[in-house]
Amino acid sequence: MKTFLILLALNITTFGQLNSNGKVLLIRCDDIGMSHSVNLAAKELIDSGLKFSASVMVTCSWFDEAVSILKDARNVSVGVHLTLNSEWKNYRWGPVAGAIKVPSLVDSLGYFFPSRAKFFANNPSLDEVETELRAQIEKAIRSGLKISYLDYHMGTAVDKPELRKIVEKLADEYKLGISRYFGEVDLNSMYSIPIETKYNHLNTLLNNITEEKINLLVCHVGKDNDELSAMIDLNEFGLKEMSKHRNGELNALLTAQKENLFEKLKVKLINYKDIINSFGLNKMKSPVETGY
Repeated sequence: MKTFLILLALNITTFGQLNSNGKVLLIRCDDIGMSHSVNLAAKELIDSGLKFSASVMVTCSWFDEAVSILKDARNVSVGVHLTLNSEWKNYRWGPVAGAIKVPSLVDSLGYFFPSRAKFFANNPSLDEVETELRAQIEKAIRSGLKISYLDYHMGTAVDKPELRKIVEKLADEYKLGISRYFGEVDLNSMYSIPIETKYNHLNTLLNNITEEKINLLVCHVGKDNDELSAMIDLNEFGLKEMSKHRNGELNALLTAQKENLFEKLKVKLINYKDIINSFGLNKMKSPVETGY
């Protein structure tokens, strides 16, 4: 109860610093750098002037292009999308540290496993997990990106308490925030919402947004082109017509920005850089510890 009250007071204080109108929204777009199609979508959002947080996959082939797009974007806070899985058929990636250094994290071809279940079934070494996650952070920093926070692709890097401790250790060492460690309230993602209703879903979310909280909307944007439509999830739970769903999310955000929907509904957009500047890193709380 004491921890909950501390976090509640912290949220109200931070909220007051960020917005006097009562509605605060943090949009986090994941998987930037995964493909050219996703990078093109991110650039459209940046060019629209939308303020958001961009979580970058350092392990992927299109990371360098993502760096060139994000490096000078003033409306974006950049995070490392800590990656321990590679889930797309015919498009796989492996560790930044190299498969030889982290053999328990990869399959026989040196690729990450497509699911959390297969990852843990291979009995991953904690030391190797730390080696790889550290390599991803350091590569992002060396690229020239100004990294503000960490989050986690498919949730794998924080799926177990011992892994979560590694992420927390690295965040402390590199002076970075961690997504969902500021008491954020998760909104219902647009990802699996029918394509034709994504904008209406976003509109409803904004109209019913929780006041006096930092609301988090996790998005997955992309362009529905030959590249992205060729990517098929190796997991049975993967979304069908993924590229169309990602393009639908992109269109919903662009339409909301073009129609000044956030301003009309008095929703202030923030990113993780804003939160860290107002909140500070020393007051982060694990969502597991707080019950959030």
